[in-house]
Amino acid sequence: MHKHLPQPYFSRFVRAIIEFDMLQDGDKILVGLSGGKDSLFLTYALAVLKDISPVKFELGAFTLDPLFTTDFDPAPLLDFCTRLGIPFGTSQANIAGIIENNAGKDPCFTCAFFRRGAVNNYAKQHGYNKVALAHHHDDAVETFYMGMLYAGHLKTFAPVTYLSRTGLTVIRPLVYFREKELRESVSLHGLTPIASPCPMNGKTKRQEIKEQIAALEAADPAFYAHLAAAMRGGKAAELWPEPPDRRQLKVKHDAFWRQNRQ
Repeated sequence: MHKHLPQPYFSRFVRAIIEFDMLQDGDKILVGLSGGKDSLFLTYALAVLKDISPVKFELGAFTLDPLFTTDFDPAPLLDFCTRLGIPFGTSQANIAGIIENNAGKDPCFTCAFFRRGAVNNYAKQHGYNKVALAHHHDDAVETFYMGMLYAGHLKTFAPVTYLSRTGLTVIRPLVYFREKELRESVSLHGLTPIASPCPMNGKTKRQEIKEQIAALEAADPAFYAHLAAAMRGGKAAELWPEPPDRRQLKVKHDAFWRQNRQ
C-alpha cells in the first residue's frame, strides 16, 4: 500500500506527538483498532510516520470482539494491517454478557473498562510498552463538558497517561483533530469504517452531550473554541477553593467563636 498523509493532517498529527512527548526511540506501540473511522485513521497515520520518523518504533494493532453480534468479521482489519505491514491480533470477550448480567450499572463504563483491560493485557503479553487510542479533540471537550455538568469537576483525559499498575503508557495522537475531519479521512486509506455493533450506539449520555455542544456551537460559533480553551491548563482561574472536610471546618468554626473571648 502506498502510504501518504496530506500536509494539514500530517502537521496536526506530528504536532501532538512532539508537543506531548508521545514517542521515544525503541517504543513498541499497540493501536486499539475497533474498525471505526478514528482508529482506522490512527493506525494508518502511525504506519505513515513509522516509515519516515527519525525516532524508530514498532507498531501493531489489536481488535477486540465484544460479542455484541454473532457475525463480527476481523478479516478486513487483518487485510488492512497486512497491507500496512504491521502485525494484527484479535480476541473475544463476552462484554455483552457481562453487561446483561449487571443490569442497572452504566453499560458504557462496563464496556470501556473491559475493553481497556483486554487491550492492555494483550499489550503486556506481546511486549508492547505503549497503547495508542483514537480519542480526538471532540472526545476530550465532550468529556470535559460532561464532567462539569454531571460530576461537578473540571477534568478530561490527558494526551499521555502512564498506567503505574501495568507499566504501560497510553498515548492519544489524535487530540488535535476534530471528529468531522476524521470522517473526511476515509479516502486516505480506502477502508470503509466498520459500523459500531454496540446496541447503545447513538443512545448514550455522551451522544446527548455531543448534540448539545453542536446546538450551542450553531447558536454561537465561538462556543466550542471557548470550551476547548477552558480545558487547557496553565491559565489563571477564578474558582472557589476546594471545600474543607468536616475536621477542617470544625477547626475554623471553633477559631471563629473563640475570638475576643480571651
